[in-house]
Amino acid sequence: MIFAFDTYYTEKTARTVCVGFEEWTSQELAFLNMEELPIQDDYESGQFYKRELPCILSLLEKVVVKEGDVLIVDGFVFLDEEGRLGLGGHLYESLSLKLPVIGVAKNNFATISSLKRAVFRGESKKPLYVTAIGMDLDEAAENIGNMAGTYRMPDLLKKLDLKTKEKTDS
Repeated sequence: MIFAFDTYYTEKTARTVCVGFEEWTSQELAFLNMEELPIQDDYESGQFYKRELPCILSLLEKVVVKEGDVLIVDGFVFLDEEGRLGLGGHLYESLSLKLPVIGVAKNNFATISSLKRAVFRGESKKPLYVTAIGMDLDEAAENIGNMAGTYRMPDLLKKLDLKTKEKTDS
């Protein structure tokens, strides 16, 4: 199973959503779970993971993952060529290096070049930026490129993003 996570922030809360799908080419979700938590930390430039990682780990406690599963985060695994960890890398370490993590970012991070791949999808002239840990980077980029959808953002990752922003009664 492939599990993708995204978090959306309001003034006081962070809503984290996890979607799961069976194959890279899947068009339908097999799993969806979400959790809304009070924001614990202010945003710190270059330390984004401190704010989002606890949200992902909390929701991950409610998800049954097994060997062979892959996790996707909205962001980067590495932040520079020396391997300074981003959100995805910190998630990988938090899980005792047991599950591969792929970072998919919409915006470029100029301090990293060889540890990321630009993935062009559909007719878009703007790529997605893919980083990975625990699996081959080229394989990760190919998997993201093969996901269902004809636009820059794969359909299921777009659905994930929309779910984080949906209005709730809370």
